[in-house]
Amino acid sequence: MIRSLRPSDIPAGIRLKDAAGWNQTERDWANLLELAPAGCFGIDCEGVLAATAAAVCYERRLAWIGMVLTAPEFRGRGFARRLMEHTLDYLFAQGIEWIKLDATEMGRPLYAKLGFQDEGLVERWARPPDSGPQPCPPGLAPLRLDALDTPLDLEAFGADRVAILHRVAVESACIPGHAYAMGRSGSKAPYFGPCVSRSAEAARSLLQWYLAAHPGEMVFWDLLPANPDALRLAQEFGFEWRRQLVRMALPGVPNPAPFAHNDAAVFAIAGFEYG
Repeated sequence: MIRSLRPSDIPAGIRLKDAAGWNQTERDWANLLELAPAGCFGIDCEGVLAATAAAVCYERRLAWIGMVLTAPEFRGRGFARRLMEHTLDYLFAQGIEWIKLDATEMGRPLYAKLGFQDEGLVERWARPPDSGPQPCPPGLAPLRLDALDTPLDLEAFGADRVAILHRVAVESACIPGHAYAMGRSGSKAPYFGPCVSRSAEAARSLLQWYLAAHPGEMVFWDLLPANPDALRLAQEFGFEWRRQLVRMALPGVPNPAPFAHNDAAVFAIAGFEYG
């Protein structure tokens, strides 16, 4: 039986993501439950949380599905499909115009059967801890979220996500009028993202800022290969390709307006669970 997730489920959620080898933390699960308490679902089996799915809504323009997880011992029982169908019914009832997700190789066939279409690629890159220190560049300022360049972010991402950015902005910096970047901790490595920039040079400075703050640490970065400047920066700073996901989209209402976004301004996504 599908039920809503509760904060008390976070330790079980951590066990699921650890079994999948993912980087999320207890804080990430708590953020999802605080941002989208009505959109986080699970299935219990044999007395434990066996599978999960979560959907974060960006008003009615967009919903992002993530944390689709099933414990290895319960795979093959159709739990992921049941949770996805339940989550989609929930989003259809909300009148969400577009529904997106970043699909792993394991999940993509299911999502395709549910009507999702490929939109593009997302890649994870990692910088080894022995890549050398980076000096913190001049000209950066702390990011005040009440002064966020909302038009730039809206152009890049395609939907208003200020509420989500307020929640995930553990570390942040900006070049006023040009770019901003954030980062947060992970269970395996610090995570660089999101980063939105009007130019590759501004993004370069923000990447240097984040690497300077994490000397001697592995750093994860999820980027869109549709942005060649992001790929170039990843290679320049010693990042190594780790994995590829497929970004997929599904209309949530009949004939929605096209979803406009600008991948050239996206230098790092916010995470597979946020887009």
